[in-house]
Amino acid sequence: MLFLWLSFIPMSAIMIAGWWWQHRHQNAAIVDVLWAFLMGAFGLFYALIGIASLEIKILVAVLMVAWYWRIAWHLWSRLKREGEDGRYRYLREYWGKRASCYHFLFFQVQAGFAWGFTLPAWWLTHHVAPVSLWQIVLAVLLVAISWWGQSLADRQLAEFKQRSDTHGQVCREGLWRYSRHPNYFFEWLQWFVWPLLALQYDNGFWLLLAPAVMFLFLYFITGIPYTEQQAIRSRGDAYRDYQRTTSAFIPWRPK
Repeated sequence: MLFLWLSFIPMSAIMIAGWWWQHRHQNAAIVDVLWAFLMGAFGLFYALIGIASLEIKILVAVLMVAWYWRIAWHLWSRLKREGEDGRYRYLREYWGKRASCYHFLFFQVQAGFAWGFTLPAWWLTHHVAPVSLWQIVLAVLLVAISWWGQSLADRQLAEFKQRSDTHGQVCREGLWRYSRHPNYFFEWLQWFVWPLLALQYDNGFWLLLAPAVMFLFLYFITGIPYTEQQAIRSRGDAYRDYQRTTSAFIPWRPK
């Protein structure tokens, strides 16, 4: 338990280093890269020091590292290719002279989110209970589907942005025809792995909160609202029409 509470210290320190980097480079998008990196790194760390069965520790480590370090690499590649995300440029301009101070607080809040969202990995690796083969198979299958969907959505959007004839337009191709945020949808989908793996644990039902809380964050707090505000600022009526015709989250037939 002590390691769990102390783990926030290195998370905070890494985010302080990220805050300093963004101050020098004027690019706060590094916070997303570091958040994904911390999720994978501490999922691995908890698995290494855990007391759960070997198969659970291996599964948790592989799932966390594979999922979140792929995201970290994708975000880092986008950062180098496109520069600072429009959401963070807007906040930098909006905050003005207070931007450095507010960015520091923002980076520390993200460290807190990383700590909180790795709690399912810590809990599973620090409790002992038998795990069924069917649970492992379903968990791997669920993550594989989510991985495929999110990586495909990321690739489709990146290829759309790189084309010379799409500047200022809205991507309505591939998965983006059926959802305005397919990447968020598949991020949410993979969080059902935690309650699935906890079925055999006493009091493991609390891990149902994992997908519920992630949905709240993606749909109402840090995900869709800020992303769509920036999309309207940059694409205007084209994006408003996209909102009218396309599901916000769950892939569905467009109107």
